[in-house]
Amino acid sequence: MRASDSERERIAELLREAVAEGRLTMEEFEERLDAAYRARTHGELEPLVRDLPEPGGLSGSSSSAAAVPATGRGSWRGRVGGVATSRTAIAMWGGFGRKGTWTVPRRFTAFALMGGGELDLREAHFEDGEVEIRCFALMGGISVVVPPDLRVDVTGIGFMGGFGESGGDSVPDPSAPRVRITGFAMMGGVDVERKRTKAEKQRLKAERERERLERGEGGGGRKELG
Repeated sequence: MRASDSERERIAELLREAVAEGRLTMEEFEERLDAAYRARTHGELEPLVRDLPEPGGLSGSSSSAAAVPATGRGSWRGRVGGVATSRTAIAMWGGFGRKGTWTVPRRFTAFALMGGGELDLREAHFEDGEVEIRCFALMGGISVVVPPDLRVDVTGIGFMGGFGESGGDSVPDPSAPRVRITGFAMMGGVDVERKRTKAEKQRLKAERERERLERGEGGGGRKELG
């Protein structure tokens, strides 16, 4: 199966965690990282993390963390539990990103100084049913993207900047994890945006189109009978 950009990025993040813990030498890390970004299939990605404690769960593989259900009510079963893949993200005059099927820890800290970062939770797993994401932005910005049905509490403070939630279509699912987003923004901003994935938008569009066609067929039948 062909690998996606988010799957390559998740493997790269696992490799970064491994070299930070001393499980890989710098030479091994650089060699595997280069291979990860050049990989085109799951078969090329999986061997790169096979000997590490946290296996690289890829969609379409046999890993229990691989199957990420589409957002929607009742879809959170199987997305809570597991080992966190990353606990911090720092951007100083640069940027960071956490996307795809990464596992959010019980407490995650993001810091941006004259830089920016993005935390995308739409396909993420969660170490626990209650997690806290602490965001600190100084003359920078942090964007947190969440699905419409995730339970989110935003309580951060903005000084000469903004710290808040945007986007509509919020329909929290009682079975979803609860995410508390706290922190501080000065001369910068932290924005929490509710947004569906492209695949979810396409699925909903297809459902509406099917319903429209069904209604049209029914209307035509009643007109003919009349």
